[in-house]
Amino acid sequence: MAASYHTCLLIDDNYIDNFVARKLLESSNFAKNVVVSQSPAEAITLLRDGTVKPDVIFLDIRMPFMNGFEFLAEYDKIAIDKTGIKIFLLSSSFDPTDVKRASDNKHITQFIHKPLTYKVLADLCHDLSC
Repeated sequence: MAASYHTCLLIDDNYIDNFVARKLLESSNFAKNVVVSQSPAEAITLLRDGTVKPDVIFLDIRMPFMNGFEFLAEYDKIAIDKTGIKIFLLSSSFDPTDVKRASDNKHITQFIHKPLTYKVLADLCHDLSC
């Protein structure tokens, strides 16, 4: 079966969460390439420089130095073609303020509660017609 997407960028400061999510994304054939960044600032550089051209971004909210919403503010400023890039806010937060901020952000496709699972990926592919 062909991968649903070409490149997925996973941005989360937690090594274990990244390890599990990467294995899940690879084993489910969600994307041909999975790029992991533990730093939102590094991810912005990868995007700005064109090193990574993702179809999908999974973005954690709670990270030190730059949180997910701060990443989105910087993402908004970089001059790259954002057409077709789907950003999923992936978080363990159930804070209604976070959910509201996500729904109000033009770049966010969907807010997803951690953990990422096969069912969540299958539902995303169903909803997005992967």
